[in-house]
Amino acid sequence: MDQEQLRLLLEQVKGGGVDVDAALERLRHMPFEDLGFAKVDHHRAIRNGAPEVIFGKGKAPQHVLAIAEKLMEHGTSNLLVTRAEPAAADLLQRRFPEGEHFPLSGAFRLWRDRTMRGKGKLAVVCAGTSDIPVAEEAQVTAETMGNDVISIHDVGVAGIHRLMHNLDKLREAKVCVVVAGMEGALPSAVGGLVACPVIAVPTSIGYGASFNGLAALLGMLNSCASNVTVVNIDNGFGGGYVASLINRA
Repeated sequence: MDQEQLRLLLEQVKGGGVDVDAALERLRHMPFEDLGFAKVDHHRAIRNGAPEVIFGKGKAPQHVLAIAEKLMEHGTSNLLVTRAEPAAADLLQRRFPEGEHFPLSGAFRLWRDRTMRGKGKLAVVCAGTSDIPVAEEAQVTAETMGNDVISIHDVGVAGIHRLMHNLDKLREAKVCVVVAGMEGALPSAVGGLVACPVIAVPTSIGYGASFNGLAALLGMLNSCASNVTVVNIDNGFGGGYVASLINRA
C-alpha cells in the first residue's frame, strides 16, 4: 500500500463507503507481515515512496515467490526482484506470466503502474559491453520507479569520441547513472560535461589489478568532478534507485 492508496481508503471511511472494520482488515498486515522466513515490509511505500524490492540472490526460489505473492496481494502495483537466480525467475514467470525477466542482470519485474513520477529524463551510461548487466539493473530499477530512461552503452574512455557523440542525450538528463569497471574513469568524464548529478557505479569487470572493482571504486571516490557521487561495486539497483529519488524532487 502506498500513500495514494492509503489516502483513498481513509477518504472512503470518512465518506461512509468503507466501514471501520473493513478498513482495519485491509490494514491488518501493516507495518510488516511475518512469514517465518521473512518479514515483508508492506509499509515501505508509505515511508519511502517505493515498495520493498526483493534481493533474490541466495534466497530459496520458493521464498522469493512467496514474498512476491504477499507484496502483490497487499496492493503493490509494481514488483521488482533483483538478482533473481534462474530457478526463482522461472517460478516468478510461471506465477506472473505478464512479468518481464532480464537474464543479463537477473532482474524480474511486474510493471503494472507505468505512471511517470520523475520530473525529467534519466541517463544510464555504461563504459563497456561487459558492464551492461549492472547498467541494465539500474535501468530496470529506474523505469519501474516511474522514470523515462535513456540507455547509452559502450562509450568508455578508450574511445572518448563515442561519448561525445551522445553529448546531447547526456545533457537532456536530470541525473546520469554511469557504470564502469577497469579504472573507473568514465564518471569523471561525464561529470565534466553535464550540469546534473552523476551517480557512479563501479563494476567488478577488469584485469587482476582492478581487484574485482576496488580500483574502479577508489577511482570514482577520488573523482575531481564535483558532481560525482558513488554507490557500491556492482550496485546498479542502488544507482537507479537514488537517481529516481533525485528525479522526483
